[in-house]
Amino acid sequence: MADSTWWYRGGTSKHDLHYRREAEVNTTLEELLLYFVFLITLCILTFGMVNPHMYYLNKVMSSLFVDTSLPGDERSSFRSIRSITDFWKFMEGPLLEGLYWDSWYNNQQLYNLKNSSRIYYENVLLGVPRVRQLRVRNNTCKVFSVFQSLMSDCYNKYTAENEDLSDFGLKRDTEWKYSPPPANAPWHWGFVGVYRDGGYIFTLSKSKSETRTKLADLRLNSWITRGTRVVFIDFSLYNANVNLFCVIRLVAEFPATGGLLTSWQFYSVKLLRYVTHYDYFIASCEIVFCIFLFVFITQELRKMNEFKSAYFKSIWNWLELLLLVLCFLAVSFYAYCNMQNFLLLGRLLKNTESYPNFYFLAYWHIYYNDIIAITIFFAWIKILKFISFNETMSQLSSTLSRCMKDIVGFAQFRIVLGDFNFAGIQQANWILGPIYFITFIFFVFFVLLNMFLAIINDTYSEVKADYSIGRRPDFELGKIIKKSYLNVLEKLRLKKAPDSEDKKMRKTTGDLAHQARKEGFSETEIEGAEQMKAWKERLEKKYYSTEIQDDYQPVTQQEFRELFLYAVELEKELHYISSKLNQVMRKLQQ
Repeated sequence: MADSTWWYRGGTSKHDLHYRREAEVNTTLEELLLYFVFLITLCILTFGMVNPHMYYLNKVMSSLFVDTSLPGDERSSFRSIRSITDFWKFMEGPLLEGLYWDSWYNNQQLYNLKNSSRIYYENVLLGVPRVRQLRVRNNTCKVFSVFQSLMSDCYNKYTAENEDLSDFGLKRDTEWKYSPPPANAPWHWGFVGVYRDGGYIFTLSKSKSETRTKLADLRLNSWITRGTRVVFIDFSLYNANVNLFCVIRLVAEFPATGGLLTSWQFYSVKLLRYVTHYDYFIASCEIVFCIFLFVFITQELRKMNEFKSAYFKSIWNWLELLLLVLCFLAVSFYAYCNMQNFLLLGRLLKNTESYPNFYFLAYWHIYYNDIIAITIFFAWIKILKFISFNETMSQLSSTLSRCMKDIVGFAQFRIVLGDFNFAGIQQANWILGPIYFITFIFFVFFVLLNMFLAIINDTYSEVKADYSIGRRPDFELGKIIKKSYLNVLEKLRLKKAPDSEDKKMRKTTGDLAHQARKEGFSETEIEGAEQMKAWKERLEKKYYSTEIQDDYQPVTQQEFRELFLYAVELEKELHYISSKLNQVMRKLQQ
């Protein structure tokens, strides 16, 4: 009983448990440091390929082709056109004027006319623009018999099955003859349909006057008919000042309901990736990223082999697998994009008299950007795994994990809120619309929002109560780091080492023993009291320590024996105190 090493439930010594915790903390710190290096590398890759000039290049091109007013109508632009007549005004007005820049603002010739147009004097028009349309066949839908006398033709919405593949109109040039789509060409997702490549195609000329004549001829010969469902205008620019390609697509959809819907895409991408020293630094980070991916995959395979099916019971392991899958997809997309750049870029730039399809390259670069953005989002989510640095964040994690089921169930009702389009509701009914909107917001939104907050608040109170009675995590990295920091300061003699608990205890015990001798207690009584106090403190430290988390584990035979002996000693102590009190009372009576 004099041995100072005591045991936790299950037979694990305090020294062994402390050693295990220290080893676990060291491993976690190493993992955290390694992950921070990986996260920094990923951030460099993500933001290193984003150039502020991309935004401004898109902005000026959008202003030129989307917001420029139509001739004779200052209030209309490509953004707001709704009829075929306005579409032809745009083609022969803002589009034509925006594509051909062959002189300075004072009409001074800047360069040889054999070269391509330079939009805004800085952006070279690559090759020539392309215009194409997709059509549907007649009688792809059925007219009700009562209305057949009024309308015999019927053109359904666009689908691959309804698409018209026959020649029409003048049937003499490519704009009147169907061209099949190339293999592996991406589809376009529009407002009212999903459209594939190919169709009825013509390219504009390098001469502004020839292009104007061509557009007028198409308009007069009704190139756009009732069967037209979409028209695409594609062209690409290159700005050498900022080393950016701008791939532009203007889309005009002609739905089966009539009218016209416009949309646009401006993709500023960096297809020539390695030009400056900074670009080569990004390339080195890409190599480091691949090394990290290989290391993390090896680690996760080792964990799977060690823990078997138990590995999949942790949400953090699932997040780790998701992150690895996203990283692998990002590397695959990056390799594919670079391979396509290598194979197609030189060939597209070689022939300046045809349309260079840079949209295909930009399309895959945009997908790569999306994948890397999703990857870095989940990479930052993984930081929550190390929130034991802070007790408040640990409480937040416990709160969210406990109330997750209630929140998920409640979210099924929260979905009814959605996103509100007040303008659309008011346009549908200017009296009942606002009344419905205000009533719904007041009686539904605030009630459900308060329910949401009540669920989290109630669970947080439970977690806070658990922490107040000592049910904390097995270890807190913050405390371990603080302890290591203080040890370093002590070794550098920047901070005086505090007295250990044993030293303080010996000092306090010595003072009490000296005082007891002054008051006339014998050495035998003092020694017994010291042994009793030491035993009591050891047992209290063992059975009342906040490090023990589970209050419902069974008591072992060894623990029962220790408690029984402790109770016997307490009984002896009470008898001793009782006898002393009796002696004092007898003396007082005498």
